[in-house]
Amino acid sequence: MSRPINHDETFVAIITPPGEGGIAALRLAGPDSLKILKKHFKPKSSQKAEPFLMRVGHFVNEDKKILDEVMAVYMPAERSYTGLMQVEIFCHGGRQTIKEILDLCIQSGARAAMPGEFTQTAFLNGRIDLARAEAVAEMIAANTESSLKASREHLLGAYSEHVEALRKKLVHIVAETEAGIDFPDEDKDAQKSSIYESLNEILEDLEVLIKSYQGGRIIKEGFNVAISGRPNAGKSSLFNKLLQSERALVTRTPGTTRDFLSESIDLDGFAINLTDTAGLREGGGEIERLGQLSSLKLIKNSDLVLWLVDISIRGWESKLESDLDKLLNNTIMLVYNKIDAIKNIKSLPDKALKRSIDIEPAFISCKTGKGLKSLKRMISDQIERTMPDLTSGLIVTSARHKKKLSSAIKELKSAREKNMIGETAELIAVDLRAALSELDEITGRVYTEDILGQIFAHFCIGK
Repeated sequence: MSRPINHDETFVAIITPPGEGGIAALRLAGPDSLKILKKHFKPKSSQKAEPFLMRVGHFVNEDKKILDEVMAVYMPAERSYTGLMQVEIFCHGGRQTIKEILDLCIQSGARAAMPGEFTQTAFLNGRIDLARAEAVAEMIAANTESSLKASREHLLGAYSEHVEALRKKLVHIVAETEAGIDFPDEDKDAQKSSIYESLNEILEDLEVLIKSYQGGRIIKEGFNVAISGRPNAGKSSLFNKLLQSERALVTRTPGTTRDFLSESIDLDGFAINLTDTAGLREGGGEIERLGQLSSLKLIKNSDLVLWLVDISIRGWESKLESDLDKLLNNTIMLVYNKIDAIKNIKSLPDKALKRSIDIEPAFISCKTGKGLKSLKRMISDQIERTMPDLTSGLIVTSARHKKKLSSAIKELKSAREKNMIGETAELIAVDLRAALSELDEITGRVYTEDILGQIFAHFCIGK
């Protein structure tokens, strides 16, 4: 549950990561922020304090003992991030110095801030909408170029503005529908046609947003790649090569990998969740069979399966045919390994497979490293095929937003159907207002304490 906003309280938190560094920073928000600053900050200059004027001075305790030389600034409520009187203090980096300043602020009347409280307060005070508040957390958590770009565009507001524009159109349709209740003698056929066309336009825009979630999920959570194949095909070797680290144990003994290993890598600005799975074969001990069951579940939930084939052994072609029968609904890239042991690579009968594989196969040697650069490029190309235009800002990365958009579409389709069969305006308006409520929950026009609690619980303290 989120904590109700209290404009009479002043709260404080360290806003830089823990540990040693050049600078550490602390933020106060609330009515006593400036009072606490004046009590402990002694500027070196006699220059009068002004909003947003950074001044240098000493931060002192109750006994006037200097804790550190700091820089401090204050921001009035109407122009601050939180919408409250706000102070920020910058001291030398290090755990103890900033801790002593924090403790002193709390002793002087501030309380410790809760996770996400600064941003939640900014939302509740109307400084940002809920979608942009969520973008703050996404931007902090971004660890690849693509996730940073998407969260930045959300924070700048293009996504919120688009949802708001759709809302305005929907409000107009609601007004037009409810006019039919107050003025029943209006031309019903013309009104029905107008509402139908307007609903189709909004539904089309919402469907585009929903489709963008396929790429948005990958941006936020990563692209899931399972390295699979028969035992000793070179799966763990490839896993290590892609990680550029000896993470997985590699031996000549079949069935060495009995569970799975997962790591994340950054590939051309995209997060890749890479999994080395247990080799799939008939037989093996109980532990190995359990590992294979686990592998099949991971394969099922992967965005891409790299199916490794050891082409140095006899009869690999017939084994490949039977193996592919187990992967009916997966996106597969065949990876022919150990090309260093083959004289004529061009003679490989990959195009003779009964099952059609849409993605071009890769030819590699984990032993020599040949073909690995090309394989990485092919994986990156596969990701880019699923990506929407990141520069537009119109991309859904939140599962919460996707759920709300899906619900809005369901309600609008119901309203469209009722409109076409001639249901009463009152019944149509019920569906339209339900759809409107779903959109309002995205930007925070409508919210509950539970919704805020779920969102801001994922924030760090100090944001």
